[in-house]
Amino acid sequence: MELNYTGKIALVSGAGRGIGREIALEFARAGLTVLCASKNPSSCGKVAEEINASGGKAEAFALDVSKPAEVKEVCAQILKKYEAVDILVNNAGITRDNLLLRMSDDEWESVISTNLSSCFYLTRNLVRAMMANRRGRIINIASVSGQAGNAGQANYAAAKAGIIGFTKSIARELASRNITANAVAPGFIETDMTAVLPPAIVEAAKQNIPLKRTGKVADIAKVCAFLASDEANYITGQVFAVNGGLYM
Repeated sequence: MELNYTGKIALVSGAGRGIGREIALEFARAGLTVLCASKNPSSCGKVAEEINASGGKAEAFALDVSKPAEVKEVCAQILKKYEAVDILVNNAGITRDNLLLRMSDDEWESVISTNLSSCFYLTRNLVRAMMANRRGRIINIASVSGQAGNAGQANYAAAKAGIIGFTKSIARELASRNITANAVAPGFIETDMTAVLPPAIVEAAKQNIPLKRTGKVADIAKVCAFLASDEANYITGQVFAVNGGLYM
């Protein structure tokens, strides 16, 4: 099945590396104009350059998604130039793992603001234009940790669980305007963050996965590409677990 996007514009936060980078590249290959946002201007700039060099259309925006005033300013710039963003992927995220009794206020608050509050800030600033156009796709990247919890990740799991609740709530609010909102919950995906884990830990994790292997960033990007397409117009408020069968 060939997916249809009809020349739409997508914004991907955290597009400078890992899952966000692959989503941006997948969207570009599908013909979307991709707005690559990340805190690091060099990383999102390189992804945009890669897309443009391969014949696609992309632009980079340096953006700290944890700061509401900065998000508001950058979104205003984007809407002035593009009028509306058709597809928003809230992917930006960090980890500051620690056991509960050792977790600092900063470790808690930085993860909540970057991973969860950012979804609210970006969506709030971009959704009005979607509503005016009576169309839109919002895709929020959650995590298996937000579904099942994970020791040492109370902050991360809370943020990702919050994303699921946020997604289901806005799906109800925005459905009458033909805007869908869905979450994708990755399991153990091979990224630069997981690459630093000792091989023994990776092998142990695989034993808990029915498919007995870790996932690729492309596995997440392709699900996002489907949810962003016209063919996914009757899917909203759902959580798509892409985890090899972990916690079925």
